[in-house]
Amino acid sequence: MPETSPTAAILPAKVRKPLPSTLVWGCSLMAPILALVLLAPWIVPYPFDEMHNVARLTPPSADFWLGTDDYGRDVLSRTLIGGRASLMLGVVATTVSLALGVPLGLLAGYAGRRVDSLIMRVMDVLMSFPPILFGVLILAFSTPSLLKAAFAVGVIYVPSIVRITRIVTMELASEEFVVAARARGETTLYILLHEILPNAWPPIIVEGSLRITFAILLGASLSFLGMGAQPPSSDWGLMISEARPFLLIAPWIALVPGIAMAFTVIGVNLIGDGLREWLDPHFNGRGHK
Repeated sequence: MPETSPTAAILPAKVRKPLPSTLVWGCSLMAPILALVLLAPWIVPYPFDEMHNVARLTPPSADFWLGTDDYGRDVLSRTLIGGRASLMLGVVATTVSLALGVPLGLLAGYAGRRVDSLIMRVMDVLMSFPPILFGVLILAFSTPSLLKAAFAVGVIYVPSIVRITRIVTMELASEEFVVAARARGETTLYILLHEILPNAWPPIIVEGSLRITFAILLGASLSFLGMGAQPPSSDWGLMISEARPFLLIAPWIALVPGIAMAFTVIGVNLIGDGLREWLDPHFNGRGHK
């Protein structure tokens, strides 16, 4: 009896499963967060940069539901607007990772030993740097900004996308439909784009969804260090950085964006785990097949 390919189990045509509870919980958690963040410009009680000089460091009250910071700015408004920046950073960074990593992974997994060895040695060098240090090195020679931080974070996580794409490509390269395409005389580009890539998307999507979490956290770390969003703009990492001198007397300034970030990370992680379980029928919840 022929052995079933592990990759064959994750092809979209073979996905016939109910939604796992982790995916449902993740979507349930992220839906209100996304709604609040996307609608923030229209629902925030105050402009995120409006200062109230007579209400500095005000604790949560009827006028300021989540309190104010040291400039008298409404923490709720800044958290919701800052969520747009943090989520945008995560999505843009992941898009950069996919745009660079997927083609390199396809080429490494299909082109042969020399090309594979060259690409993977470069990826090994990139992975040898701690992510936060690599991000600082990329941003050290330019003016800090949110988009530059997103690009830097995206580059940092390219090796992870390359590795997963390469593994899936190597598995799919031996499948019958790829062998048949080679026998028909199809070009390498055609095989990669029309035969392998459509069947490689499920694990790539799962990896990409999980990378959004890491991108948000790393982007917040860069903003905390002053390498991302710049004042007076609002970003969760920047808000926490600005709240450091007031942690003892006004902890809500840091707690509110910190809690928002924690719930977002948990929600995205649940969605990633749920997608992995849903798209791979052999996944048993412990990482084994």
